Amino acid sequence: MFRSLNKKEGFTLVELLIVVAIIGILAAIAIPQFAAYRAKAYCSAAKSDLANFAISEEAYFTDYDAYTNGTTKDTVTGFNPTKNVTLTHVGNSPQINGFTLTATHAQCDSNNDTLPDTFTWDSTNGGMQ
Repeated sequence: MFRSLNKKEGFTLVELLIVVAIIGILAAIAIPQFAAYRAKAYCSAAKSDLANFAISEEAYFTDYDAYTNGTTKDTVTGFNPTKNVTLTHVGNSPQINGFTLTATHAQCDSNNDTLPDTFTWDSTNGGMQ
């Protein structure tokens, strides 16, 4: 039960360097993947807001027999877009036959061209384009 005074315990420098190298390799693989997952999440937020805004437009049409032409905060009550999502109408006047909306998120860039992706909802063509 007595320890020998000549026996040394602990990790060698080589063992510690190997562990640090393995952690570095794993981080080099994981960080780009994480960035891609974040970009997909931002794109999903823009698409979700676009669909929710379209539903709000249809609800507005049910009440007033016309579609809106303003922004989400001006004309459609109860709908607030996600932070950094920009929703706009394509066209300046309310349409009776349908509406077209676009959505962008400042950090959604799925094709890595440094421009945010733009998603379009066209009610006359069946929704998300």
